[in-house]
Amino acid sequence: MKSALLGLALACAACGGPTPPASPATTGADPAQRFADLGACPLAGGETIEGCRIGYRTYGTLDATRSNAVLFPTYFTGTSADLVERVVDELVDTKRFYVVLVDALGNGVSTSPSNSATQARTRFPRFTVDDMVEAERRLVVDVLRIPKLHAVMGISMGGMQAYAWGARHPSLVGKVVSIAGTPSQTSSDLLLWSAEVAAIESDVAYEGGAYQGRPFLRAPVYIHELHLTTPAHRARETTSEAFAGWRDAMAKASYFDWNDWVRQAQAMMAHDVGRGLGGLPGVAKRIPELLVVVAEHDQMVNPAPSFELAKLRQAETLVLHGDCGHAAPSCEADVVKARVRAFLAK
Repeated sequence: MKSALLGLALACAACGGPTPPASPATTGADPAQRFADLGACPLAGGETIEGCRIGYRTYGTLDATRSNAVLFPTYFTGTSADLVERVVDELVDTKRFYVVLVDALGNGVSTSPSNSATQARTRFPRFTVDDMVEAERRLVVDVLRIPKLHAVMGISMGGMQAYAWGARHPSLVGKVVSIAGTPSQTSSDLLLWSAEVAAIESDVAYEGGAYQGRPFLRAPVYIHELHLTTPAHRARETTSEAFAGWRDAMAKASYFDWNDWVRQAQAMMAHDVGRGLGGLPGVAKRIPELLVVVAEHDQMVNPAPSFELAKLRQAETLVLHGDCGHAAPSCEADVVKARVRAFLAK
């Protein structure tokens, strides 16, 4: 699947609205990748990200009323480039909607421990999912000048951001779609992310965050892969005879920066959209129209909180029953695509 990129200036020339300021810029290496310079990003914990900028990509045309935009934040360790084939003219029809794929804080494209000029590596302040959303809000409202999004949607950590958008900024969002996300962390989720962070920080090759290059840290990768699907799926897809080759291929893969991994994992560990809003019952009273997509056998993001919020909100729900676990939205992509596109079109 390929889709022609319409740059922001071209899109706005066609939409009839005011032209956004000139601060977004492209990179020479990838003209589709754009950036919005936000200056400083104050964080919920009291610290500030300096030189804060947000990466994003736009597809389709913003209409004359600036009301057809769909925001799609990245998942854990993902980039907006990773989203293109899964989202553009697949989950979201760009003949009808203006899609903004946004790089969440800490993903190595937007300002992160791995690319900060003044707060590099472990000096980079901790941030939360709410902080990701606040930076994205500034992009949408102040830079792109979109008064209200038709929808916010995302997969996994992107789904967490979608929940946070709906809970924190209900007047700015028409619809929320969370795919394999969660409104709050269970103890099972916290154990997984804690194990990954501990495995990173205890590895000698991590060097307290001062490593050079991109060393392969086995333990966090194995823990992550163990929870990504299910035992049944892994046993079926990888035979015992093929296991050594499958495992060794991981060492040759290009992995996310480890300091970025830690900070994004910590952001997820602090995630709770009901905090300060009366818990999930309070969120259910304010969140916009909602589609919840969950994987019944998800061992990475426990589906129970999403089920609870969906029940409280009487939200539309799609349950994926296959054994792909957290990867079910990919394994059952056609089912997800049909339901999401119908929900967005309502």
